[in-house]
Amino acid sequence: MESDGKVTFQLILAVGVAVIGSLQFGYNTGVINAPQKTIEKFYNETWIYRYEEPIPEGTLTTLWSLSVAIFSIGGMVGSFSVGLFVNRFGRRNSMLMINVLVFLAAILMGFSKLAYSFEMLIFGRFVIGLYCGLTTGFVPMYVGEVAPTSLRGALGTLHQLGIVIGILIAQVFGLEAVMGHSTGWPYLLSLIFVPAIMQVVILPFCPESPRFLLINRNEENRAKTILRKLRGTTDVSSDLQEMKEESQQMMREKKVTILELFRSPLYRQPIFIAIILQLSQQLSGINAIFYYSTQIFEKAGVAQPAYATIGAGAVNTAFTVVSLFVVERAGRRTLHLIGLMGMACCAVIMTLALLLLEQLSWMSYVSILAIFGFVAFFEVGPGPIPWFIVAELFSQGPRPAAIAVAGFSNWTSNFIVGMCFQYIEKLCGPYVFVIFIVLLIIFFIFTYFKVPETKGRTFDEIASGFRQSGVGQVDKQMALDEVVGLGTGADSPV
Repeated sequence: MESDGKVTFQLILAVGVAVIGSLQFGYNTGVINAPQKTIEKFYNETWIYRYEEPIPEGTLTTLWSLSVAIFSIGGMVGSFSVGLFVNRFGRRNSMLMINVLVFLAAILMGFSKLAYSFEMLIFGRFVIGLYCGLTTGFVPMYVGEVAPTSLRGALGTLHQLGIVIGILIAQVFGLEAVMGHSTGWPYLLSLIFVPAIMQVVILPFCPESPRFLLINRNEENRAKTILRKLRGTTDVSSDLQEMKEESQQMMREKKVTILELFRSPLYRQPIFIAIILQLSQQLSGINAIFYYSTQIFEKAGVAQPAYATIGAGAVNTAFTVVSLFVVERAGRRTLHLIGLMGMACCAVIMTLALLLLEQLSWMSYVSILAIFGFVAFFEVGPGPIPWFIVAELFSQGPRPAAIAVAGFSNWTSNFIVGMCFQYIEKLCGPYVFVIFIVLLIIFFIFTYFKVPETKGRTFDEIASGFRQSGVGQVDKQMALDEVVGLGTGADSPV
């Protein structure tokens, strides 16, 4: 079908407005790091205002750690709530509704200095984390369901592009010369209301997911009208037929809960793959680079570490664009393997550079190149692919529950890395990235042997592959039960 690969205005509008949520996630991930000293000064001033004495160092460290970590805690809660929204209100309406959380967070963080309340800032970080946990489930699901099969990978990569652009904007705006100073940081944290307004205004003009309308709501005529606009053609029979086949399969399946994903042999393999892919993203070491990039560059002897961090953010963005153009040619699995192995090699170089830094001053440049290479390979595969491949591995029925589990895995591992890396770094010194090298090799081996290629395959084709595997597992279990029964004489007529 020719229209399958056509890029229409309606499709670009729908995907472009959806990934505003991805940009919000990236911005709020990176925004807290640059103004750390300034915000800690505000915490001290607030403490003096209340108690007429400077804040104890231990208390300050705890408050700052909480300010950073509570974002991930909010994300965990939000990610597990994805299914509650998308099945009840639809994909588009869910994205629209949760902007209420952005406005609330912007008010809390924006007025925290005026109110002399670090509690407002910390709670604001939790609320925006809640929003980001939800949006990291909504966006890949919506984009995957409105995109034609031949463009699903490329458009799915836009979610990651939105994230990295958000991180880059946060890094630039967070510079002391821009908004990362004592009077500017409340505006820096509350700037999130601007993209939220844009999304609230434009999103009502975007279509609901036709897959949701046909399969979940049984509104075939409305789904057909939306598909014609998205595909730019009147002949959408093959899309409708594929959705109807998936709908019939879904009717044969009982309702899929999160527990059922782990209990049923039909879903156990794909949910295990989805979780490991999310872990391969977060436990690859990329968050260690972004959370503590300034410290790493300082140790590497870089004179202006903040600008080197922005350089890493620019590389991040550039290679996400590269991934956007090659994902449908090279395939998801291939790019993920290339990314993992490239990151492992860069981590080895980074470790050697940090070890030899005191003996050879030029190793500081090697470490910078290794970090840039690490970031580049991340965006080739482990950055974008785990987000949208989860939506591809499951049919319409189990998809919301699967995305909730995958999102929770992502946020939990994000939280663990954010909390533990600074302590592990102090303990291990230059050898800290050896841990990530080992993990990257493990993830490479797992991907090579277990992850299927989903390029160019419909949702039902991918799901049927797992169904055949699951049926094989069921048959094996039944055969085993029969052997055990014979051995014990359970079914013996004697």
